[in-house]
Amino acid sequence: MTIKDWADNDKPREKMIAQGKAALSNAELLAILLGSGWARESAVELSRRILASVDNSLTALGRQSLQQLQAFKGIGEAKAITILAATELGRRRAGETPEPLTKIECAKDVFKLMQPLIGDLPYEEFWVLYLNSAGRVIHKTRLSAGGITHTTVDVRLVFKTALEQGAVGVILAHNHPSGNDTPSAEDIDVTLRIKKAGEMLDIKLLDHVIITEKTFHSVGLG
Repeated sequence: MTIKDWADNDKPREKMIAQGKAALSNAELLAILLGSGWARESAVELSRRILASVDNSLTALGRQSLQQLQAFKGIGEAKAITILAATELGRRRAGETPEPLTKIECAKDVFKLMQPLIGDLPYEEFWVLYLNSAGRVIHKTRLSAGGITHTTVDVRLVFKTALEQGAVGVILAHNHPSGNDTPSAEDIDVTLRIKKAGEMLDIKLLDHVIITEKTFHSVGLG
């Protein structure tokens, strides 16, 4: 039986899509890199055998030479290079000092973060900031561009991303190219709809900030 014959929940790629990367074992992650096994072994089985040869140590795997990896049936030069490239990326990542996540404590912090991105644009963009329990931004994304009405702001997408990121709070931000930071009726409507949707999911809407080139204004949550 090859991977193609497995149930979708057991296939590494499908499993990552459905459950996230953390749900995969080291062998399943390695199998995604390999892409395929050979006639007598699936990619996952081959990956398990390779990992077993280094006592399941990723550090030891990264120390293998191209020749040592190519000694495994089903591993040619291209796959061996892919394995070593991946382990090298992991080594370099481990050596990096993580960038501190931006902490949001007030609307001014939102302005400082978003003004360089949208403050002087000639058209409107609508962004969402996703925060953890410590009030730090773990993700931000542009939701739409060109306007801000109920037809351009997809509430479902706001919270789909929030759930994917594990966010406990969201902040909305959009720009007014006119330079007038006064919220419109549409701004208030969008705010209230997203706030209501968030309450059902226990994800709090913390603020909605209108940004211009030089000023900002909090819509208010009512």
